[in-house]
Amino acid sequence: MGTTMNESESGAKSSASLFFKTENAWPTLPDAERDSVFAFCEDYRRFLSKVKTEREAHSEGVALAEAHGFLSLDDAIATGTRLKPGDKVYAGVADKTLLLAVIGHEDIEQGMRIVGGHTDSPRLDLKPRPLYEDSGLVLIDTHYYGGIKKYQWVTIPLALHGVITRKGGERINVCIGESPEDPVFVITDLLPHLGKNQGEKKLNEGITGEELNALFGSIPAADTDEKEKVKLNILRLLHERYGIDECDFTSAELELVPAGAARDLGFDRSMLLGYGHDDRVSAYTGIRALLDLPDIPKTTAMCILTDKEEIGSVGATGMYSFLFENVAAEIVNLCRSDYSDLILRRCLKHSKMLSADVNALHDPDFADVSSPHNNMAQMNCGLVVTKYVGSKGKSGSNDARSEYIAELREIFDTAGVSWQTGEIGKVDQGGGGTIAFMLARYGMDVVDCGVGVLSMHAPWEVVGKLDVYMAYKGYQAFYRA
Repeated sequence: MGTTMNESESGAKSSASLFFKTENAWPTLPDAERDSVFAFCEDYRRFLSKVKTEREAHSEGVALAEAHGFLSLDDAIATGTRLKPGDKVYAGVADKTLLLAVIGHEDIEQGMRIVGGHTDSPRLDLKPRPLYEDSGLVLIDTHYYGGIKKYQWVTIPLALHGVITRKGGERINVCIGESPEDPVFVITDLLPHLGKNQGEKKLNEGITGEELNALFGSIPAADTDEKEKVKLNILRLLHERYGIDECDFTSAELELVPAGAARDLGFDRSMLLGYGHDDRVSAYTGIRALLDLPDIPKTTAMCILTDKEEIGSVGATGMYSFLFENVAAEIVNLCRSDYSDLILRRCLKHSKMLSADVNALHDPDFADVSSPHNNMAQMNCGLVVTKYVGSKGKSGSNDARSEYIAELREIFDTAGVSWQTGEIGKVDQGGGGTIAFMLARYGMDVVDCGVGVLSMHAPWEVVGKLDVYMAYKGYQAFYRA
């Protein structure tokens, strides 16, 4: 039998191995792992169907953490509990942002491995005085949150989620429209027979922000001289069910979101259609990767599920605040008996982070806006590594350094993670931002790394199940590295 000189003997690579190809990973996926993809994504589908606000994500995250043996950081602080390798703690911020950590073998001063995503999504928030009556109808006045295409939010069933806080601190949780027995709400649109003038407008002007008002009721109260009879009837119903009056809306956080559960998409069930993949797909894969760690990590592992990313990460629950630094300081203090600001600074500087946010997928129906020459992420090709986001000349971007990307390549390849690179469309076409640069200010290595999405920021978004699973697998490999 003749012999063939292999790569190591010849000192040269085969022609095929010289290329970096983005390929659909389904054909090479082992059968056992294929089963894992579908099982994991069924768990995620249930999560996405249940969790539609940042408060609900926080509550579900805490429940998952406690079921996996995580303890409240506040309790550890109150009791003076010292943290040691293997300890698991979580910290909530205003019932919206959640941080979880598994203490590693290495000294905390050597840094942490952090996966951070956000749990807020574009939606319609109710104004402080949302109810008004017009022409025998009661409507809800809204103010949209985040970047949306307004026309996508009309004529679809909407559910009302959120909280109402009354004087004295009583908090009432609201969820109307998710059960089959519940009513839903809707924003109407013009019939085509009367839509001539509307149709002549630019697409983004066809529906204005002030026209995003949802129908809420139409039966008038019969026993009153009040001019707003329908509104009075609605207020009576609200008082009967929740014990509230109209003024209680001023201290409420109520959101209109698409009603209904996330669904399998495609005859082969290879995709998921749901509200809020951006960015709850990263939140879920990030927290599950942490909860499912099979052993104590070498480096302390942290997962951040933050709020307000869609409007600039502002406020007390957004990453632009000091919430991360404050929690990190508390953890360092419980890990080291000699806490100092210098030790905290060293911990932050030595940390490494994956900014777990979604990226745009190539859409064949809109190919003209995709970044050309294989620089656009594609469905079923795995986790998307995005070296920089921003817009035009990389404005607002973190732009990760070469050495860090090389390190991640090795981690993912060693763990058998399918991954690809991606950009948010053509240069000068648009762009976007994440929380990456806010963590990079501490001197740590950060790169955007998440799942590709079709119809991003629409009421219903699309992801590939294989890509979701590869995010979970990639994040866990990163925690363990």
